[in-house]
Amino acid sequence: HTYMAEDALKKQAQAMGVAIKVETNGSEGIKNRLTAEEIAKAAGVIVAADKKVEMNRFDGKPLINRPVSDGIRKPEELITEAISGKAPIFHGDGSSSDVGDESAEGTIGQRIYKDLMNGVSHMLPFVVAGGIMIAISFMIDNFMGVPNDQLSSLGSYNEVAGWFNQIGSAAFGFMLPILAGFIASSIADRPGLVVGFAAGALANSGGAGFLGALIGGFLAGYVIIFLKKLFSKLPKSLEGIKAILFYPFFGLLITGFLMLLINVPMSAINTALNDFLNGLGGANAALLGALLAAMMAADLGGPINKAAYVFGTATLATTVAEGGSIVMASVMAGGMVPPLAIFIATRLFKNKFDKEQQDAGLTNIIMGLSFVTEGAIPFAASDPLRAIPSFMVGSAITGGLVGALSIRLMAPHGGIFVIPLVSQPLIYLLVIALGAVISGVIFGLLKKPLAAK
Repeated sequence: HTYMAEDALKKQAQAMGVAIKVETNGSEGIKNRLTAEEIAKAAGVIVAADKKVEMNRFDGKPLINRPVSDGIRKPEELITEAISGKAPIFHGDGSSSDVGDESAEGTIGQRIYKDLMNGVSHMLPFVVAGGIMIAISFMIDNFMGVPNDQLSSLGSYNEVAGWFNQIGSAAFGFMLPILAGFIASSIADRPGLVVGFAAGALANSGGAGFLGALIGGFLAGYVIIFLKKLFSKLPKSLEGIKAILFYPFFGLLITGFLMLLINVPMSAINTALNDFLNGLGGANAALLGALLAAMMAADLGGPINKAAYVFGTATLATTVAEGGSIVMASVMAGGMVPPLAIFIATRLFKNKFDKEQQDAGLTNIIMGLSFVTEGAIPFAASDPLRAIPSFMVGSAITGGLVGALSIRLMAPHGGIFVIPLVSQPLIYLLVIALGAVISGVIFGLLKKPLAAK
């Protein structure tokens, strides 16, 4: 989303004759960083982000703060408002933290989503890399062979497989502490990090799982916010010791004991959920697969899509022994359908797409095969009432079939690059192709010809 928003804003600014510089805070870190001089000269500032960014440098500037999806879908509206002179003036808190004036960060729901996404975005690389390494260990053991009486050691029976499993498990083990730690740091800045990590670790060891870590991250963050207010009247001479002693100690004390209480019901909920997922089959698996796959296509990388994807990744840890997760397989298949559908629609209905869209359709086959759902966003943004329902129908059919056929996946990402880690690879690809064709044809039929615009 970050780089698609950058391209959309630059393209729109050029069309409007407006000079713009875009700093990206994406998965590769900060690029094209704004200088103090550039900020001072700017007529206005647009922050299109779903996670915390450094805000205090914009103190005194007209600023609008929107979700990153608005940068993709509404670049003209954002630029017009930013330079209109009517945008609200941003007032920072004078600190060097990444947390600016909360009034500029949108509604409570938007702030919660940003905090959650801060945890998820930091967690996913651990899940993806670690999950694929663990999956490879199982593939190696399946290839080299494991005696029937040693199947409980699958993934670590042969020495080479054990190496992969050990490395992958080390990365995968950080999943819950990283999630909770960075949720807490998004809420309370650096003091929340250590308490959040501890909350995630306690959720992990206490059997509360992903949901427990998620709650623990928010709990840790708001406990630190409470402590900041509690200690705000301390003498200046104790200012330096607050961050290294008071916040971590009292934060850990309060959050730790609360987590021990929370872990009891959350562990029961987590166990029940895992039992349900491990026992999925037939109609239940088909319905859940269809629902999650449709969610992947509903907003193409937005909150609904992220919820389905995060839920899918959370099922991996408990389904390794069964050969992977049906849920994860449905989620990835559903996410691959929309960009592949764009490719099909732009090939079969060329009279309804201009040259630029047809060229974008070619790149969408790469994005679709790589499980980059966001490739379909420009088409959905320009024609949402026709595109989104079309994508959801094909994705739901694909996800439902994956669930009904009990196809399992041990990797959390990768598209065709992790096909060897799918339980029924050929059928999986055929089901995805079927969903893409259905979505592509529906979208092509619904879309108006260029001449009718």
